[in-house]
Amino acid sequence: MKLFAPLYDMTLRWAAHRHAPRYLAGMSLAESSFFPIPPDVMLMPMSLARPEKAMYLAWIATFFSTLGGVLGYLIGMLLLDAVWPLIVSAGYDAKYHQIVEFFEAYGVWIVFVAGFSPLPYKMFTISAGATGMALVPFIIASFIGRGARFFLVAWLMKIGGQRFEPLIRRWVEWLGWLFVALVIGYIAYKTLG
Repeated sequence: MKLFAPLYDMTLRWAAHRHAPRYLAGMSLAESSFFPIPPDVMLMPMSLARPEKAMYLAWIATFFSTLGGVLGYLIGMLLLDAVWPLIVSAGYDAKYHQIVEFFEAYGVWIVFVAGFSPLPYKMFTISAGATGMALVPFIIASFIGRGARFFLVAWLMKIGGQRFEPLIRRWVEWLGWLFVALVIGYIAYKTLG
C-alpha cells in the first residue's frame, strides 16, 4: 500500500504554492505551542523546490516557531489548568513532570536543547511558562535552538537536496513505515515498560 509517496508528492506541491511561506509560518507557530507536526516537513520540500529561498524560509520557520514558543509559554503560564486534561489525555503528564525536573536541573539550557532536537518542543514551551522561567532567556534560547535546527535543515536541502531527491523518492515508503514502526514501538515500550 503506497501511503507516503502520495503524501510526499502533495507536500512538494504545497511547497511550490505561492502562499507556501504563509503555510510554513502558520505551521511553525502552531507546532511550538499545540500542533503535533514539525515544520521540517514543509521546510525540507520547500527548500528543495526553491533552493535560492532556503535561508529565507529558515528565517520564517525560526521567527514564527519562536513566536509560537512564546504562545506556548503563555499557555503554560495562564492556562495550564485549562489544558491539563488535554495533556493527560495525550499521555504527556509524566513527560511534563520530567520536563519540570529538567528545568530545575539545567535551567534555560534545556530550552535550547529541546529547540534543536526532535523532542516535543511544545511541552517545553508550556512547561517553561508554567514554572515561571524568565521570559527573555527563554526567547533567546528558543530562537537560537530553533534557528540552528531550521537553518541546518534548509542548508542541507539547499546544498544536497537535488542530489538526494531521487533517493528520498525511492525510499519514502520504507522511511515512512519505518517511522510509524518506531513510533508504535516507542508507545508499546512506554505502555508496557
